[in-house]
Amino acid sequence: MILLRRLLILSFMACLFASCTTAPTNSNTATVQPTPSPSVSPSPTQTSDTASVQVTLPLLDALLTDEKFVNRLKTNLKISDEQIDSLKRASTAEITRLRESNAEDVDGNGDNPRERAAQELRSILGEDKARQLGSLANEYWSRGDDAAAGGDGDKGPEMLPGPNAVPTDTRVVVNIPAFRMDLFENGTLVKSYKVGIGYPEFPLPQGMRKAQTIIFNPTWTPPDSPWVADMKNVTPGETVKAGDKDNPLGPIKIPIGLPSLIHGGKSPARIGKFASHGCVGLTNNQIKDFAMLLSKASDTDLSDTTLASYLEDKEQTKTVKLNHTVPVELRYETIVLEDGKLHIYKDVYVQDTNTEENLRKVLEAQGVPFEDFSEQQRTEALNALNAMSANPQSAASASPSPEASPAKKSAPKKKPAKNQNEIVIDLGRIGKNGYPAPVNFDTGTGRR
Repeated sequence: MILLRRLLILSFMACLFASCTTAPTNSNTATVQPTPSPSVSPSPTQTSDTASVQVTLPLLDALLTDEKFVNRLKTNLKISDEQIDSLKRASTAEITRLRESNAEDVDGNGDNPRERAAQELRSILGEDKARQLGSLANEYWSRGDDAAAGGDGDKGPEMLPGPNAVPTDTRVVVNIPAFRMDLFENGTLVKSYKVGIGYPEFPLPQGMRKAQTIIFNPTWTPPDSPWVADMKNVTPGETVKAGDKDNPLGPIKIPIGLPSLIHGGKSPARIGKFASHGCVGLTNNQIKDFAMLLSKASDTDLSDTTLASYLEDKEQTKTVKLNHTVPVELRYETIVLEDGKLHIYKDVYVQDTNTEENLRKVLEAQGVPFEDFSEQQRTEALNALNAMSANPQSAASASPSPEASPAKKSAPKKKPAKNQNEIVIDLGRIGKNGYPAPVNFDTGTGRR
């Protein structure tokens, strides 16, 4: 059992501090060198303390193997060795549960790993220290690893202020609940991609990252996970060479700092779904296309011929350093005013962001007061917020606040459809601004 746990921790640390892993057809891990980089503020769309906390027990299990993190718990939070041991037992039990149930490969199982983690932390540490540990772990998780992205230690660009902010520079924007990645070049959206995101147990971080290298034909380190046991000629923890038939990584990975990558290797069936352990996942065709556009946006010389030659020699790993750092902004925005339409996305990580308060903030940032909505539009918007929330309310259980609009008080509540991830409301003449609609949208299916 001890050996199994160590193997699992090693593989999961490789996932958290370098890459991610998934089911056999679209799995991945990688190895990078950790170095801290500046922390960033959560998306302005988030208003509550819990909205920015991403701690899960599997994540905590990995962090507790980091001596620096444990020392900070002891020094800053005055957590005792006995409490550290209790945290390790709780997180290890959760890892065991995941392995036995293979829960990491189940989409939308209705569970809330963050709430389960919060309950365990409160029972071990009490309310105050549990909250402090959550904040510390979230900061440690969200700030990223500059060295992993090939960083040079400079602070660089920061998160754009305000909800639905549109870049005026060159940068990549990933909106996690929209399963969407956009590449802007000098303020112009040049291409959009549908992507796979991290499972709720292994959430994609939020914050500012950097893309500074493109790595062709990466190696792969299999995790100690149930599906790996079914694979022949593969041993957890053992490096599988680039180009090996048992290496399920895609042809390209782009490190963006602890613990994430933008990478290929995903099947089209995983795009627009949970697909990784803390990474942005693309199909092989998508990642090739994105690598070319990223090199162009960063003024890096990478021709079609050169890319093809790198990928032809599958056993040879090649690293291309970008001439200019490209910021990568990882957002969590479930409410987006986009080109005259209001998009409300499912709260996939249970961040409690689909509220009337947040809706009003998004609209006000774009100069569209909620009061300008027709009664029908207000009703549709508030119904959509409820339907796409983590815990939709029924008409009987709903208890609107006194300041809630009349539409909210009378709006019927219903659960979303099983696989419904988005509701779109056409605002007509009152909503012509906002974030740009997708451009040359690559959905991973080969069809625009």
